[in-house]
Amino acid sequence: MFPSPHHDVAAYALGVLDEEDHEAFQRHLMTCEECRIELREPSEVPGFLDVVRRDRSNSTDDGRMSH
Repeated sequence: MFPSPHHDVAAYALGVLDEEDHEAFQRHLMTCEECRIELREPSEVPGFLDVVRRDRSNSTDDGRMSH
């Protein structure tokens, strides 16, 4: 029995699946809204962190840090 592709969301998001599993998960995503939603949620984190870093950088450029 093969493991459920639902368990591959994090590995897919991190890019650590081998080519065969990556392609299989991409096919799975076409039919599984639950995995598409789960994949979208963590994919928003890096953009959010960039905004936080930029805001923090701007505040330290002014000689002060915001808390």
